[in-house]
Amino acid sequence: MSRIGKAPIPVPKGVTVDIKGTAVSVKGPKGALSQEFHPDMMVELEDGVLSVKRPSDTRQHRSLHGLTRALLNNMVTGVNEGFKKVLQIEGVGYRAEMSGKVLVLNVGYSHPIHFDPPADVEFAVENRNKTIIVTGIDKEVVGELCARIRRTRPPEPYKGKGIRYDNEVIRRKAGKAGKV
Repeated sequence: MSRIGKAPIPVPKGVTVDIKGTAVSVKGPKGALSQEFHPDMMVELEDGVLSVKRPSDTRQHRSLHGLTRALLNNMVTGVNEGFKKVLQIEGVGYRAEMSGKVLVLNVGYSHPIHFDPPADVEFAVENRNKTIIVTGIDKEVVGELCARIRRTRPPEPYKGKGIRYDNEVIRRKAGKAGKV
């Protein structure tokens, strides 16, 4: 039995869950999310607790069991608390700034790079234009947007310049040795 799939999901106060067949919609103080799940997975709401059941013990059903439960938990957490990722910018002259709601990056190219936020996602720039904070209710959208921002200038191993996640460790290389 899947350990992740067996864990119940408590639904906090102020969050409503609506189950219609394979579609589940969750509404909370931060917004609303909805998603279709595999028809074999059974999602039940009893006494403020969401649970996921599977029909058999086959390999596919076991993997779908944990996936469905994790996606539901992310939906409930997102509409209640939201998700936040922090990116750090390293490098001389590298900076980020806000132009309205649009994030503008100057990271060593001949032109600035603009990122328009999708719905329910917000950018913030702190720490003298060296820290980017991405917040939103959908964990998948926040993570994908951070990956796209990081991809514009990934950190390089020699000087550590680039855009990295806040908790990311960059393995540094020594570089060329001096001539003897």
